[in-house]
Amino acid sequence: MLRCVRNTYLKETLSPSICLARKLPSKRMVHILLDQHNPEETALEAPYLKLYTFATPNGRKVSTLLELLHLDYHVHSLDITKGESKQDWFLKINPNGRIPTLTEADANGNQFSISESGAILLYLADKYDKDRKFSYAFGTKEYYEELEWLMFQMAGVGPMTGQANHFVRFTKEDVPYAKKRYLDEVRRLCSVLEERLERNPHKALFLVGDHLSLADIATYPWIHGLKFLDIDVNDYPKLAQWEEQISKIDEVQKGMSVP
Repeated sequence: MLRCVRNTYLKETLSPSICLARKLPSKRMVHILLDQHNPEETALEAPYLKLYTFATPNGRKVSTLLELLHLDYHVHSLDITKGESKQDWFLKINPNGRIPTLTEADANGNQFSISESGAILLYLADKYDKDRKFSYAFGTKEYYEELEWLMFQMAGVGPMTGQANHFVRFTKEDVPYAKKRYLDEVRRLCSVLEERLERNPHKALFLVGDHLSLADIATYPWIHGLKFLDIDVNDYPKLAQWEEQISKIDEVQKGMSVP
């Protein structure tokens, strides 16, 4: 089965009634999830992961980690430009009506949902990255540094770059002050990332430690999109090398193509 399976479901519910069990000839128990508004059945093995997402940096940081972990998951694309994430059925899953949101069903049909991209990354790492290939173990110095730079992205890089994109690319009203304010702040944040990469004590081209981590995975989609703001990442040599290095990873390329 392909790890990422796109679907065209229009509505979904978290009601346990949609989860049925069926025995296959092999005697192995699997579960069938039924969409009440689309009777097509999808055979699956637990855990059943479904990512509600759209082509945004926050959505793609999650699909990138799912690909890196080689997890099977299904994608439900919600076009946020058309308000699809504000539909009643989705608000029952995530009352904030935002993407990304991840749902998971276990072998007994118990379902769990989690939203906020940083929280999803931490959940996936704790549950599925047992060898800590893309994260660091709780209690280590690197773990807290990873949290530090993940929060730096969540509280700084993401919001400021998002606002810059809004005023530069999407608003119909020209607001020079807002453009300058947010573009200047994005450039300042890039300078902070540049200095961090230069000072990595491991002399590695990662934000934390000696390997790719949640901090890099969360930040990469935002830096990759600087071109839309006419910000040249080459003005920050270490950051440019870091972006190029990550962009060559096959799983990152796959994650960045979702949905």
